[in-house]
Amino acid sequence: MLRDTILILEHEEDSRKKLVEIFQDKYKILQVTTEKEGIDILRQHASKLAVILVNLMIPAKNNFQVLKRLSERNFLDQIPFIMLTGEQTAEYEKVGYKYGIVSYIRKPIHPDAVRLLVENVIEVFQNKVQLELTVKNQNEKLRKQNAMLKLMADKQKHMKEVLIESLSNIVEFRNLESEQHVKRIREFTICLGKSVKKLYPEYQLTEEKIETIGWASSLHDIGKIVIPDSIILKAGKLTNDEYEVIKSHTTKGAEIIEKVIRLDNEEFCTYAYDIARHHHEKYDGNGYPDGLRGEAISIAAQIVSLVDVYDALTSKRVYKAAYDTEKAFEMIINGQSGVFSPKLLKAFTEARQEFEAIVKKYCDE
Repeated sequence: MLRDTILILEHEEDSRKKLVEIFQDKYKILQVTTEKEGIDILRQHASKLAVILVNLMIPAKNNFQVLKRLSERNFLDQIPFIMLTGEQTAEYEKVGYKYGIVSYIRKPIHPDAVRLLVENVIEVFQNKVQLELTVKNQNEKLRKQNAMLKLMADKQKHMKEVLIESLSNIVEFRNLESEQHVKRIREFTICLGKSVKKLYPEYQLTEEKIETIGWASSLHDIGKIVIPDSIILKAGKLTNDEYEVIKSHTTKGAEIIEKVIRLDNEEFCTYAYDIARHHHEKYDGNGYPDGLRGEAISIAAQIVSLVDVYDALTSKRVYKAAYDTEKAFEMIINGQSGVFSPKLLKAFTEARQEFEAIVKKYCDE
C-alpha cells in the first residue's frame, strides 16, 4: 500500500500551519493536537503513514512521556518519527534517539530545510521497508527451494537404497541365503563403525561416512553374481580351482561397481568398490585378492571383513551349521577366522552386546 500521508501531532497552531503549507502539495495531511487523537489515527491509518512529525509536549507531564508510550506500542518500529522541538542540548537529543526517533526538526521552522529532511527520511525508510520485503520474499523462496531440494534428495536416496537392496538380495537369493543377511551386514557395519569412531578418531569417521559405508557393505558380495551355481552352492569342500573361482568374486564385484552400477554418489561408489575388492584382505597380509597388509587396508574394508566373518559364523550355510554368538566372538578374538587389527578387535569387543542384539533382531526364519 502506498504511504502518501503525513501525520502531524502538534499542539502549537502556528507550527501546524507551517508544516501543512510545506507538505500539502505532495502529501495528504492528518493533524491532531492531543496524544489520544494521535494514537487513534495511528491505529486507523498506520499503513498509509509515510512519516510522523510530533511535538513531545502533547500534552505530557514531561517531554518524553508521549514518545515513551508510542515506543511501548511499537509504533516507532513501523513508521519513522521526527521530533519537533525548541531544545538544543545534545543530552535531550540523545534520549529521543534512544527511544527510536530518526531525526529532529528544531524551531523556528525553516521550510526548505524541513522539506529536504522529511523527504530524505521518507525515502530512506521506504527503501528500507522495500529491502526488508525483498529479503523476506527471497528467504521464503529459498525456503521453498530448499524444501523441494530436500524432497528430491530424499526421493533419490530412497531410490538408491531400493536399488542397492535389490542388487544385494539377488546375490543372497543365488547363495540360498535370506534377505536378513543383507540387513545384518549393514547393521553390523554401522554398529562397528560407530564403535571405531568413538575409540579411534584418527580414522576420521563421521556419522554420514558410517551410514554410507553401511549401505556400501550391502554390495560386498555383488561379484558372486557371475560365479557358477555349481561352485557357489556346493555343499562339500571346494577344489583348489573352485576356490580360486570363488575368490574372484572380489575383483569381479569391484569391476561391476566400477563399470555397471551408475549412482550419482561418488563417495558411495568409492566405498562400495573398495569394500567389494578388499573385504577378504587380512591384517597380516594373508588375504586376497591383493595381499594388502595392516593399515594399507582401508578401515571400511576392515570393518566389513570382520562383520562378514561374524555373520558367516553365526548363520547356517549349505556347508555348515550356525555357531552361537559366544563361540563366534571367541573364534574372531582368538584369530581362528583370520587376523584382524588390535584396534578393530577392541572396537568389536566394545560392541559385542549390540552385535548379539542384531543377530536376534534379524534372525533367519
